[in-house]
Amino acid sequence: MDFVADFPVWIVAGGVFILRVVDVSMGTLRTISLVQGRRGLSVLIGFFEVLIWIIVVSQVIVSVRSTWYLVLPYAAGFAVGNFVGIMLERWIGMGTCVVRMIVGRNPDLFLDKLRSMGLVVTTFAGQGRDGERWLMFTSCRQRQLPALLRTAAAQDPGIFYTVDRFSQTAYLSPLPHPTGWRAVFKK
Repeated sequence: MDFVADFPVWIVAGGVFILRVVDVSMGTLRTISLVQGRRGLSVLIGFFEVLIWIIVVSQVIVSVRSTWYLVLPYAAGFAVGNFVGIMLERWIGMGTCVVRMIVGRNPDLFLDKLRSMGLVVTTFAGQGRDGERWLMFTSCRQRQLPALLRTAAAQDPGIFYTVDRFSQTAYLSPLPHPTGWRAVFKK
């Protein structure tokens, strides 16, 4: 079916734009999920991403000589799709992040607030330009990040923090070494 000939131009151009936004947004989510090690999700998203891409590209390329202007919504959809994909990933809150905070006042109260949120926090004492400071490290799900930052700003309006996103976190506890004849097979 030749969609370009069967529908008004503005509907085809709008469809190309919308499908391209969806395609590129899915590509952004697929890339982020792949970096985070979510292989199954990446495969599923990639299947639908390529399916949409083939449909859109085939319609634009087949009719590029007669309707060259479809290239414009195609390119615009790509640009907007990148933005939408990033915003969608932030809204979904995929992954984990590490937050480093430098606080100057009420470190104990601040620490209690963070731990009451279920966070594991490690602190280090330090000296800054304006006196004693505390460096606090924690990791959280990206969904928890806005609440964490609101709590941090409420406790210390002069807080300095950095946020890094990463793909994997674990707390590794030491395992006992096997002994006896089983130790040979454990190695």
